[in-house]
Amino acid sequence: MKPTMSFTDTLMATFNDMIRSFMTFFYNLIGAVIILLIGWGVAKMVAAVTKKMLEQVGADKIGDKLNEIDAIKGLKLEIKLSSIISKVLYYFILIFMLRPAADTLGVPAISDMVKLLVEFIPKLISSALMLSAGVFLADALKNFVVTLCKSFNIAAGKLIGTAIFFFLLIIFVIQSVAQVGINTSLLESSFNLLVGGIIFAFAIGYGFASKEILLNIISSFYSKNRYKEGQIIAIDGIKGEIVAMDNTTITLKTGDSKTIFPLQVLQSKTVTVFD
Repeated sequence: MKPTMSFTDTLMATFNDMIRSFMTFFYNLIGAVIILLIGWGVAKMVAAVTKKMLEQVGADKIGDKLNEIDAIKGLKLEIKLSSIISKVLYYFILIFMLRPAADTLGVPAISDMVKLLVEFIPKLISSALMLSAGVFLADALKNFVVTLCKSFNIAAGKLIGTAIFFFLLIIFVIQSVAQVGINTSLLESSFNLLVGGIIFAFAIGYGFASKEILLNIISSFYSKNRYKEGQIIAIDGIKGEIVAMDNTTITLKTGDSKTIFPLQVLQSKTVTVFD
């Protein structure tokens, strides 16, 4: 029969277990701190070397181009790629070293949290790169559209270019958020509704604005076989010879001057034809 432990023996055994657990955790904590100190030293060295190399190869010139974009100017941000990339590497190495440090502590909850964080960092970096490329592309297309509109003397060129810039920027923002692993179905649906509403409003506005032009074009289909150049006609009391006729207007030579009518008057006004 197994002898029963006395209360004093039980208390001493419990106390010894607590001491052993504390000493084990203490040694693990020292090991974790050493790992973090090594990681901190490596991160500082890699960040310093990377920053110096990027400055020497002229990587900051790309940041200067980003700073020239109107949208970034408005935010009053100064982008310096050498500093940004070196800091990203610095924190990435620190977070990467957190995993072995957390494993050394022997606390599964901390290890799992650090694991998720380490897996999230590459997604965040790729998302940032995609967004940067999107800003470059959107700004390049904006400048192209503005230049093209200027060459055709279109007054609203800057407005059109800005609209294209933000349209593409929103697309790249949504794709960048999806790259991180966040569900963007609601954002995509809202964006599609917004674009559809803008297109619908533009179509209605353009339809009302071009109503007269469409009426003239429709009138040309009915008038081409009835009237031709050289005829003498009178439109609403104004008599003259038809000297030109296109898809939207008809031109009468009245004495020493010419009178131009929209083609729809041939359907809405009294027209007299002289043989």
